[in-house]
Parts: sequence; structure tokens; C-alpha cells
Amino acid sequence: MLRSVSSFLGLIALAASESSGAQAFELTSPDIAEGKTIDMAHVYDSMSCTGENVSPELNWSDPPPGTKSFAVAVHDPDAPTGGAGFWHWLVVDIPADARGLKRGAGDASGKNLPPGAHHLETDFGDKAYGGPCPPPGKPHRYVFTVYALKTETLGDAAHGRTAIAGFTINQNALAKASITALFGR
Repeated sequence: MLRSVSSFLGLIALAASESSGAQAFELTSPDIAEGKTIDMAHVYDSMSCTGENVSPELNWSDPPPGTKSFAVAVHDPDAPTGGAGFWHWLVVDIPADARGLKRGAGDASGKNLPPGAHHLETDFGDKAYGGPCPPPGKPHRYVFTVYALKTETLGDAAHGRTAIAGFTINQNALAKASITALFGR
């Protein structure tokens, strides 16, 4: 009996180790870190904020099978907008073979984006990265998210409003990975 229980527990441990060997979709960055303060290099450069407004480098790994494109979003859920938060960056139609965005890819020219990818309009009204610039007070959370999508392009939604793009991204997401960083002034 004891031998049977030991064998059974051994099989469970083996199955657990095999299943834990599967890699999870992950977002990393040399420029931002979970729960850490965002450097001034990545802070907005207008509206009384004095950063450099350079988008951080973002890297992702192990997207799920069936991924046909990616989207990247930066959202401040703490912005005093009546619950809607504030969208700081949206990049869509990133090719499936891409594994990141270079530092500075958020430039309005789009020249540093992977081929086919493009910016959508943010809540700043720009088609580019707009860094943190919260009102004075408590630090805000900035959620950097990469979405693995089951479609190659967002189509018309990629040229529309942020809310429609967000809806379409969520409808087509196979997986997502995030880093939540902080900034306050």
C-alpha cells in the first residue's frame, strides 16, 4: 500500500514538473520593472512634465501557438477620468515573428516599429508613445501589456477609436503579459 502511494505521488510530481516545463508568455524590459518607478527618460515631455518621452524597450517570449500578430498598450488605470483611465500608447499589427519593440519605437514617425505595425491615437491625441504625466499627488500605475492575437491585422479597428481597437484586441487575444510600473509627481 505504501509503495502504491509513493508511486502515485511520484507520478503526480513528474506530471507537475512536465507541465511546469511549458513556458508562459512573458513581457520583460531593461527599462521598466514591475512595481518600480519609471525613469524620467520615459516620462512625457509636455503639459508641465519634463521627461524625455522615449518609449521603453519591451521584449516578449513564448507566445502561444496560433499567434498571428501582437498589439502593445500602455494604460494608466488611475487617471482621474471617471473610471476610463488614460491610454498612453497603442501599437497594433505587430508581425507574429516580432519579439519586442526597441527603445524609442514610440516615435511618431513609426520608423522604429516592425514592418506593418503602426500607432493608434492615444488620449493625448497623438499617434505615438506618450509617457506618464499624472497630476501631482499619489503615484499612478502604468500597465504595459503585450497581447498575442489570433488575427494578422485588426483591420478597420486598427484605424478607429481607442475603445473599438481595445474591444477588438480583447476579442482576438490568445494571451497577454504585463508589467505594471509606477510614476508620480
